[in-house]
Amino acid sequence: MANRRFSKPPEGSIIVLSAPSGSGKSTIIRRLLASLPQLRFSVSYTTRAPRSRERDGREYFFVSEDRFKRMVGAGEFAEWANVYGHYYGTSVRQLRRAQRAGEDILLDIDVQGHHWVRRRLPESLGVFVIPPSYQELRRRLVDRRSDSPEAIRKRLLAAREEIRHWREYDYVLVNDDVGETAHVLRDIILAARQRSGCQRRLVEKIVKSFGG
Repeated sequence: MANRRFSKPPEGSIIVLSAPSGSGKSTIIRRLLASLPQLRFSVSYTTRAPRSRERDGREYFFVSEDRFKRMVGAGEFAEWANVYGHYYGTSVRQLRRAQRAGEDILLDIDVQGHHWVRRRLPESLGVFVIPPSYQELRRRLVDRRSDSPEAIRKRLLAAREEIRHWREYDYVLVNDDVGETAHVLRDIILAARQRSGCQRRLVEKIVKSFGG
């Protein structure tokens, strides 16, 4: 028999994951998606052109700038931003559709995006991942050999600003060990399925069976 504690809820959760660049967030996300079949990754809309091997609807929904701005005007985004001249946004409709299907949906967005999602969707769950120290973050950025010294400097400056927002999140995970951090976040998502909001439709049916 399936374990009811971890079964699919009538309504899914919206989980926002934020972290400074180099904190190990991408690795954590890969492990989560591999271990939780009912967890989906939110696909954002963007106005930038697809890169090689990117496919519409998989990495992003690629749209024109005119269409994106029409969507903004219609209030279709839970959050959106202009990043280096290109627009990115998260569709409210997509999130609500996943919720109704009982799927948990994971958003990889920055602290500003988290702020707007919480205003639009207050039931969302915020998780902030930070490195064990500034020195460790710098070491990780240098060791991955993908950025110039100037780019690393900018990422570290951005990280100093981002970590000031940790109190705005429901959970803060110090990523000292990526495997352990992914395991803890998996437990958080599983526990979130039992929140009263997610179980509302099921519990209302049970209450009715008691004549309530």
